[in-house]
Amino acid sequence: MAVTVATHLAAGPDAAGFAARLSTSVARRVDNLEESADAIDFAFSTAVLALQAHCVADPEADTLETWQATVTAMQLGSALFAVTGASEGTVECFISGRTRTLKAIGPQPFADAGNWLLAFWLAVICREQRRMTELSEIPLERLRSADDSYEEFYYHWVDVQQSYWLRRPEVAERLISAIEMSNPEVARSLPQDLLQGLLYPPINLFYTFVRKNVDGFGPALAEALHLHKGYWTLTEERAEDIDGAVALGPLAMACLAYDGKLPIGVESPFIPKYLVEHGWLGEFPT
Repeated sequence: MAVTVATHLAAGPDAAGFAARLSTSVARRVDNLEESADAIDFAFSTAVLALQAHCVADPEADTLETWQATVTAMQLGSALFAVTGASEGTVECFISGRTRTLKAIGPQPFADAGNWLLAFWLAVICREQRRMTELSEIPLERLRSADDSYEEFYYHWVDVQQSYWLRRPEVAERLISAIEMSNPEVARSLPQDLLQGLLYPPINLFYTFVRKNVDGFGPALAEALHLHKGYWTLTEERAEDIDGAVALGPLAMACLAYDGKLPIGVESPFIPKYLVEHGWLGEFPT
């Protein structure tokens, strides 16, 4: 019997309307990118917010609108790293139903390790293997040069996922290093609630996944979602923040486990059912 982890966010009477308005805003931002790609980080962050909003209104992600919001966020995450990976010329990016010609803008502070994790997880959730490969080929030094304020464990964690996907050697050793670097005694600049509630659980889930721990993945996932909920309900202000609607890191790890035939054993709006089970996969070009 599956364990249920309830969300703390209740859908209000205008939840669907709010999500639709955010998606309309995303569409405008996407169209504006063809004039200037300088604001692509705002388009990406708005798209991720729209995804969260759709999942509040549609906790199982069983509507086409939620899948479209997920795909658009994924496409913008990939496009962000495409346009910042070149300093001149243009880049062809498929976003929101068509190929768009965007001007390259060169290195930017927002093309950092944090946004890389979001972009990669969204590609995993959408099962976009080509985009996963393109993101995995981005050198770590490029992420460091974008914003060197991140704790070292971020780069170890990025390296682990890149190495796993590209089948580089010594993934286990790299993973152990990432776990060690995420220790509170090492990552001292990070708030402990953030580290323990949001940042470490996906690493632990990945560790459980790569070890093919059939009996351990479900309990680890349930714990990760409880920690996610604990973080987002620690204060009244956080509890109202829509950013806590979906646990994107644990969701991506659940997608890897589902595709790898590991029992998930957890049901929760934090990991919408039809995103885990790729229920809409192939519905339209991504």
